[in-house]
Amino acid sequence: KTGYSTDAEVLDMLRHESPIVEKILAYRSVAKLVSTYCEGLAVLINDKTKRIHTTFNQMVTATGRLSSSDPNLQNIPIRTKEGRRIRYAFLPEHDDWKILSSDYSQIELRVLAHIAGDKHMIEAFKNNVDIHTNTAMRVFGIINPEDVTSEMRRQAKAVNFGIVYGISDYGLSQNLNISRKRAKEFIDRYLEEFQGVKDFMESIVKEAREKDYVETLFHRRRYLPDIHSSNFNLRSFAERTAMNSPIQGSAADILKMAMIELDREMRERQFKANLLLQVHDELIFEVPQDELESLQSLVEEVMENAVSLKVPLRADSNVGDNWFEAK
Repeated sequence: KTGYSTDAEVLDMLRHESPIVEKILAYRSVAKLVSTYCEGLAVLINDKTKRIHTTFNQMVTATGRLSSSDPNLQNIPIRTKEGRRIRYAFLPEHDDWKILSSDYSQIELRVLAHIAGDKHMIEAFKNNVDIHTNTAMRVFGIINPEDVTSEMRRQAKAVNFGIVYGISDYGLSQNLNISRKRAKEFIDRYLEEFQGVKDFMESIVKEAREKDYVETLFHRRRYLPDIHSSNFNLRSFAERTAMNSPIQGSAADILKMAMIELDREMRERQFKANLLLQVHDELIFEVPQDELESLQSLVEEVMENAVSLKVPLRADSNVGDNWFEAK
């Protein structure tokens, strides 16, 4: 309505129209890295400690996750090769220490399997089967896992994570660059195969309408005043939020419970290591060499046993001289 747009979404759709579009997007990407991270982080180095210190906020996000500000260290780039290189700058305080990164594997899908009680998802996680390959097999009617192509798995992955956020056929069609009709067929087929998920989605929206709120597994509430709105967009967003909040909120609760238990154990065992950052489902530590093996074992044990679900929780760890190498 204000004229031609050159925002990223529009330019992304015009990539194939002219070579200049790709160059503009590349320039913007690099310019943002320089201004936000290279220059932006440098001015925030503390004079006394020579380190950058973020502030973690407990009461900002509606989902219950911790958020980070001044600077936000939870949005250090990961998707692009150039962006990931920023992580080389995140080092342990001492030269002979290491960075340890431990993150939950597919925690939201595991929480969904537990809450929905879906037998196919539970079976896949219990048998340590790749959940996206398993979904592709069911959605595409394939018998042998080796017959699932990388494209099929990619599409199944988009559906798996999209379902967690109450994705629409339009949203999925945009993600996968397919028609809305095809996207709707995907979602319908998924819900046919994963009946437990379908039942959960219907029941949680109904519950939200009755109570005006939904709860995590640990009874933390999220109120949804727009669930009765006459405005279709507001009401639809509230319905999608009703589906997502128990899942994302429970995942946030589980990680916080793991952090509290880890803090207690690390104090009790007098570890010198420090927990530096929490980024969504990931915990990042700086660790002396002689504590590395014992701390990695402790972190994985605590994270995987923070709560008892119908499916196992899994934590994966990586070690490096900096955050880049530990991811």
